[in-house]
Amino acid sequence: MATSGSRFIVLMALAANIGIAVLKFIAAAVSGSTAMLAEGFHSVADSGNQLFLLRGAKASRFRPSVRYPFGRGKEMYFWSFMVAVFLFVGGGVVAFMEGLDRIRHPHADDHGITFNLIVLAISAAFELGIAFRPAVGEFNRRRGGRRVWRTIRETKDPTLLVVLFEDSVAVLGLTVAAAGLVIGEVTGNTAWDGVASMVIGVMLAAVAWILASETKGMLVGESASREVRSAIRIAALSIPEVESVDRLLTMHLGPDEILVNMDLVVEDGLSAADLERITGEVESEITGLVPQATRVFIEFGHGE
Repeated sequence: MATSGSRFIVLMALAANIGIAVLKFIAAAVSGSTAMLAEGFHSVADSGNQLFLLRGAKASRFRPSVRYPFGRGKEMYFWSFMVAVFLFVGGGVVAFMEGLDRIRHPHADDHGITFNLIVLAISAAFELGIAFRPAVGEFNRRRGGRRVWRTIRETKDPTLLVVLFEDSVAVLGLTVAAAGLVIGEVTGNTAWDGVASMVIGVMLAAVAWILASETKGMLVGESASREVRSAIRIAALSIPEVESVDRLLTMHLGPDEILVNMDLVVEDGLSAADLERITGEVESEITGLVPQATRVFIEFGHGE
């Protein structure tokens, strides 16, 4: 399930993107800028994505049932994957095609670029102050001393990744849109506006691909990280009667839920009561070291 920090940055990003989308569409209608229109579609796509994430966060908290005995934590990954699809189609493809159309059929803007640049500046302030900074702060808090790319690959919370990547490409998109407007004004060639729109479309498509790749593994049953698996083994082996861990299978049911299935080799001559006691002790040790291990299943064998 999503953490409170993740929910907060989603709500902040949603509020920022709704306001920014309105400003961008007004600017596009006034000036006729294709890059501004592309940025408007981008913000609409981002707003829809935040709604997807909120839906996934809510559904992932539903309790287990007969139909969903392990709960619905993976809904978070499904809706995050939908974000990637929506970002690619609703943002990347639309922006690219609008830019291509602008290049093929150039036309002069009815107004100067001043209004557009003012809107882009206000949008940048919204993005940086309301959405981007909280997302970066939460990401750095979880990253600790790890490298950025390693943290991205190892994180199991898609909500944070989606908001972080969306806000990053949003800031870059604003810069590209402004550059396209300025270059078009200086050269007198409005095709640069279309080029900026196409660049924004490519950036959105690239981010969508990264997000889809990262969430795919969680949807199909990615295991816990190596560090988590090692901690689970250490916890089990801390019980004196446990000789070895014969098999360990893990799978993320959600960002903070891990399914653990393990075969333990124990001493000979143990009674059923001993095995029951050992089961409780192993589960207690595992949850102490790995609180995310919410479902632990243990089977026993004996050494040679």
